[in-house]
Amino acid sequence: MQAIRSRDTKPEWLIRRLVHAQGLRYRVAARPIPDLRRTADLVFRPAKVAVFIDGCYWHGCPEHYVPPRTNSGYWSEKVLRNVKRDRDTDQRLSDAGWLVLRFWEHEQSVACADKIAATVLARRRGSGCR
Repeated sequence: MQAIRSRDTKPEWLIRRLVHAQGLRYRVAARPIPDLRRTADLVFRPAKVAVFIDGCYWHGCPEHYVPPRTNSGYWSEKVLRNVKRDRDTDQRLSDAGWLVLRFWEHEQSVACADKIAATVLARRRGSGCR
């Protein structure tokens, strides 16, 4: 379990690189809201956009999640708690005026980066942010 990365995974790294190449700057593994003890993978503070790139196993992807064979009760419950926490995070950020973007690790990095860039630029234009 120690080898499981919580940040800087390959899908995150690829998407960050593509978003950066489009001229956008962001915070990595940062709390969107200081009193919320959860970090987003990319945070665009002026535009209030929080991006999460979720792993298929740990966040219960409907396409790729396979229940574990060993200690299945514990791990299945762990994944359910993760999914519940993700929904709670989405709700708290939305209530605070943030837009939450979630992507699965199996999604095309280019498509994810394009959607992130378009969303951030649209929010900046709408709020007068740079």
